[in-house]
Amino acid sequence: MKNSVSDRSFLFESDEEEDDAAAVENGRRGGEESGDDDGGSGSDSSSPCDSPRVVAAHCSQPSSYTQQWPQSYRQSIDMYSSVQSPNLSFLGTPSLSRLSNSFLINSFRGKPPEILSSLIKPLLPTSTAPTSEDQQQQKQEDVRKSSHYLPPSRKASSLQRIPEDHRPMVGGHEVGPYRQCSYIQGVMNGVNVLCGVGILSTPYAVRQGGWLGLVILVVLGALAWYTGILLRRCLDSKEGLETYPDIGHAAFGTAGRIIISIILYMELYACCIEYLILESDNLSKLFPNAHLTIGSLTLDAHVLFAILTALIVMPTTWLRDLSCLSFVSAGGVIASIVIVSCLFWVGLVDHVGPVKSEGTALNLPGIPIAIGLYGYCYSGHGVFPNIYSSLKKRNQFPAVLFTCIALSTVLFAGAAIMGYIMFGESTESQFTLNLPPNLVASKIAVWTTVTNPITKYALTITPLALSLEELLPPSQQTYPNIVMLRSALVLSSLVVALSVPFFGLVMSLVGSFLTMFVAYILPCACFLAILRSKVTWYQVVLCVFIIAVGLCCAGVGTYSSLTKIIQQYQ
Repeated sequence: MKNSVSDRSFLFESDEEEDDAAAVENGRRGGEESGDDDGGSGSDSSSPCDSPRVVAAHCSQPSSYTQQWPQSYRQSIDMYSSVQSPNLSFLGTPSLSRLSNSFLINSFRGKPPEILSSLIKPLLPTSTAPTSEDQQQQKQEDVRKSSHYLPPSRKASSLQRIPEDHRPMVGGHEVGPYRQCSYIQGVMNGVNVLCGVGILSTPYAVRQGGWLGLVILVVLGALAWYTGILLRRCLDSKEGLETYPDIGHAAFGTAGRIIISIILYMELYACCIEYLILESDNLSKLFPNAHLTIGSLTLDAHVLFAILTALIVMPTTWLRDLSCLSFVSAGGVIASIVIVSCLFWVGLVDHVGPVKSEGTALNLPGIPIAIGLYGYCYSGHGVFPNIYSSLKKRNQFPAVLFTCIALSTVLFAGAAIMGYIMFGESTESQFTLNLPPNLVASKIAVWTTVTNPITKYALTITPLALSLEELLPPSQQTYPNIVMLRSALVLSSLVVALSVPFFGLVMSLVGSFLTMFVAYILPCACFLAILRSKVTWYQVVLCVFIIAVGLCCAGVGTYSSLTKIIQQYQ
């Protein structure tokens, strides 16, 4: 979060950065003294606060927007969207024991530090005993870390009450807002968020809406880029705005912040449900005869694999150090490319398909379902403010966002066209279910599809879990209670996945009901509310048009999805 110099919460990585920070501190103090000498009439023109980056990183005061629920949103979404690799630079250094054991220490929060230190030994023994100079340097390092990690005091913040060693970690460092991402890293973050499980249902969306329905995909992509730019305008309009809930707070007060936060968390929770349904469908395809009999109760393959997946991902949600999961889940970009490449390989090299039927040009009854499926593909607006804040050169954000959406749209359209050409009207809600099981490319695609959600589940559910932990009384924020809370979230998502095991229809419902608000309606509404005195007439017309289209799509898509889900039971 943006804090004053004395309350910096990020960790300087080198002595050079520390010197720079000291210079900023001295410059700020000098500026204050100069202001006092001048009778408060002004500050020194050479003050470091004249630099935009210094203003953002050092000179801003703690924001009132970060004092209300959910305070953990920024850190948790940074974990969810990060493509940073784990820090392996500690191998062979004197601080090996302290750094290399962070994963285990953060995992066993309930044990006192002295017990943990006796259980965990260095991976590589040092050749000589630490000298007094090393010990002194270690003490200075600990003091420096503690002073830089501690954020401003906040009321009812679960992250504040969690000890320093136990806060969410990515890449060996506490999650912080100032990653200074390059253009390429920003694009990777965006594509990693957008190219999720939605790509599997794009051929099914063509089946529902027909070939002309692909126009909806392109139009929604263009509107998603524009609304992403509107979010940036909102962030730049007021000091202290960093996240989507902050924008809602600035636009509509506390009620707007809470409503937007709930919608965002519902979207993440629904994504976890989709993960379990996906695992159940694909694993039961790989092992159709799998079953488990307990007395008179028999669990078929779908139910069995859904339960097994929940049991596998549940322990990962208990961990406080998610660096390994964050690194592996960053392979979502590669996974999406691999899956689409396998689809093309099966069609072009293995000559599976095309079907004799040329398909439907336009299927009006299925358009509402297609709208929800296409809309789900662009459900990344909850992360876009974080990507914008993390860029080293923030003026590159429009280009970064355009590249993210353009690359994602190419993957979506490629999978949609190839999948529908190959399978036609028999296309399943996930095209991996249509791939012939005996082909090597099919096995690669299915196993890649199965592996990726397992690594992403904990990262996806963590923002919701942290927000709920904030609501617990301080005396109840113990590790056993947190484990029970997160286990309850996993079990509840399992119950929903088993109750509504319709991957495509659930995705269409989420895309229609939630994504339309997050990606299209709310950005325009917040933009008009925050910048109402500065917007031009054509911006007002365009925003009102997007809101009207979003509301129509949300209403029609939600009604159609719910109707078809009910029909499945009847």
